[in-house]
Parts: sequence; C-alpha cells; structure tokens
Amino acid sequence: MDFIRPFTERSFFLIAGPCVIESREHSHFLAAQLQDLAEARGIPFIFKASFDKANRTSLKSYRGSAMAEGLDILSEVRSRFGIPVLTDVHESAQCGPVAEAVDVLQIPAFLCRQTDLLLAAGATGCPVNIKKGQFLAPWDLAHAVEKVRSVPGAGPVWVTERGSSFGYGNLVVDFQSFPHLRRTGCPVIFDATHSVQKPGALGSATGGAREMIPTLARAAATVADGFFFEVHENPARALSDGPNAVPLDQFGALLDQLLEIWRVSRAAALADPAS
Repeated sequence: MDFIRPFTERSFFLIAGPCVIESREHSHFLAAQLQDLAEARGIPFIFKASFDKANRTSLKSYRGSAMAEGLDILSEVRSRFGIPVLTDVHESAQCGPVAEAVDVLQIPAFLCRQTDLLLAAGATGCPVNIKKGQFLAPWDLAHAVEKVRSVPGAGPVWVTERGSSFGYGNLVVDFQSFPHLRRTGCPVIFDATHSVQKPGALGSATGGAREMIPTLARAAATVADGFFFEVHENPARALSDGPNAVPLDQFGALLDQLLEIWRVSRAAALADPAS
C-alpha cells in the first residue's frame, strides 16, 4: 500500500468498516467481506473501526471497547488479512500506542483544530487523515495540515470532507470545498456516510438519511481521490451510527457505479490540465 499516492490511475482508494468495534468476530467478518469487495475491483482498501467514539449524543450511547482490547483487535485484523487499518485518536497521549497497532491515525472532525493532538499524531510518522470540522471553512483546514507537517518526520496528510453544519439537525456538502481542500496538496477524501448524519435527530442518538448516500457519493466521484464509508451488514442493529451506514449487501453495486464515474472524470481531468 503506497500511502503517499494511495489511489491509482484506475481507482480511488477506499476507507471502510463499521463505525465502532462491536466485537472481535464482527470486525473480522466485515474486514473479510470488504477486502473481498475491494480486491475484486482493484480498489486500494483500508479497514476502519473506532475503538472509542468519544463524541456521542447521550451518556448512555455505546462508545466501543476498551482501548487495549480495541487496539489488539485492530492489530489482529491488520496481520490476519494483510490490510492497512485506520482508527480515530481523541487525545495526544493516545497517538503513540495507537500508531503501534494501526497504519493511519484519524483526527475526528470536532477535534481538527486541536494543536497538541495534531502535533502528536504527526510525531508518530504515520499517515494522518484530518476530517474537516462541520464548523470550518474548507480553506481553513490548511492550518491543521500545516500543524501536522511542521513536525519533523511527519508522514503524509490526507483531508476529508464530511459536510458542514446548516442550522440544526442537518449537514450540507458544498462541493466547492473540494478544490479548496486540494490546494493543501493532500489527497481529498469524501466521507459519504457522516455527511448524511442528522445530529440528535433521534433524541438521544444521531439520525441519518441513508438513502442519500449514493447520490452524494456519485457526485463526489467526480472530484474525490478517495471515499470513506461506514458499512454494516444490518444497520438497524448497528451499535453506533446505523442510520447513516451503507448496508453491506448494497455496497458492491455502489462501488461499481463510483468506479465508472471516477474513471471517466479522472480521464477528463488529465486531458484538461485547467480543470
């Protein structure tokens, strides 16, 4: 896996998995299923799952496994399936131990301005994926990128669009943000599942408009270098973010659509340097 240029001339790259670790067996099951879907299509694949979802609507919401158990599961997925793994970090002290178990550190959207966290992530030398905060203008994410890059030995930095806050209970994706994000010099990822979240829509939990995921993803296939999807075999029973997870049995067909659009768009962009 080439983390500096993680996509190819024929494919975007894919970050996918459950929102949160539900069990060792479930992580292995989804990793195997998603690896098969990606390999059959020649898509570079990174498995993602969070060992802790610290930003929950309710105190009673499921957060995940303990950090030690979660990292053991993620490390096992990496070694058993031979695939790179990504997970979130929420505190500076987590970065070192997490970097020993996974390949990519992800900065959650709400923490994208936290200087100490960004510096600590950069100091690991791992690739760092920064999610753009819902409150942040796309051009302002360049400051977060620069914080990571300022650390000697820092690895590649990626940036992710995941929608912007619009009043209450909805997010809106402004596709003008993609060229602004690309000016950072980082690969630009589209998080198609968190972009359809409806924060707090279920009272004590976040809702989502799952039916809108394919529409937004197809639009982003014209401009994104990679995709981030939360996927679950039964979203109604997912322990976190089920309302905005892609059903596993529908995911392959969606990937086929996105590849076709991405290849046509990428060929057009290469033919027209001004685009």
